[in-house]
Amino acid sequence: MPDVSPERIALLAAVALAAGTIDAVAGGGGLLTVPAILWAGLPPHLALGTNKGQSVFGSFAALARFARGRMVDADRARITFPLGLAGSLAGAALVLAVPPAALRPVVLALLAAAALFVGLRRPGAARLEDAPPPRRAALRAAGIALAIGAYDGFFGPGTGTFLIVAFVALLGDGLAHASADAKVVNFASNLAAVGLFAARGKVVWRVALPMAAAQLAGGWLGAHLAIRRGDALVRRVVVAVALALAAKLALDMRG
Repeated sequence: MPDVSPERIALLAAVALAAGTIDAVAGGGGLLTVPAILWAGLPPHLALGTNKGQSVFGSFAALARFARGRMVDADRARITFPLGLAGSLAGAALVLAVPPAALRPVVLALLAAAALFVGLRRPGAARLEDAPPPRRAALRAAGIALAIGAYDGFFGPGTGTFLIVAFVALLGDGLAHASADAKVVNFASNLAAVGLFAARGKVVWRVALPMAAAQLAGGWLGAHLAIRRGDALVRRVVVAVALALAAKLALDMRG
């Protein structure tokens, strides 16, 4: 196992605190934590596993805070949690069949579209269309959880952002409520990924656990801010995260 100094672990924990806060609001925490873990000296296969080992704590804390604030749709969660879990496992299995890098151009375009969709929505606009009837809403929620959960297991960047946009566009949610319900799927997909990485010995727990403690605090704080400040905050952070992720993917493609 790579030897990471206590000083670097402390810096990683600080990054995890910021990432957990951002991720709770709009997704995209991995944009900070993955490069930081690589900088600390972990090779890519261990960096990805360690990142999931710490980020699952942030998504759990955010979900718990949103649930405490009564922002999570419990009936929807009974559908989206197991399907997000199953989708992530299926997506992880697909990595062996298709190179994830092949998705970069598609994801880049989708992130740009997500930033435009959220950024151009009128303040106070709660939905793209009227909320669908309950049966249709349940089917749409199931499809969103399965598809984006699979995407997270397969590739990952922008998962939280895509979940928020999908819940707004297809289910008529407000941005803050969409962020809350996104955490159900996000936690499920992270949990599945952690199980796979840990079973294969790809999580460096000496690094992951201090970051996890910071993620717990950041996830709780980010969800608290989203509840208190509502759609206006979520809108700004989603646009910023989507554009930052798109820029990173564009740079990766050039490299």
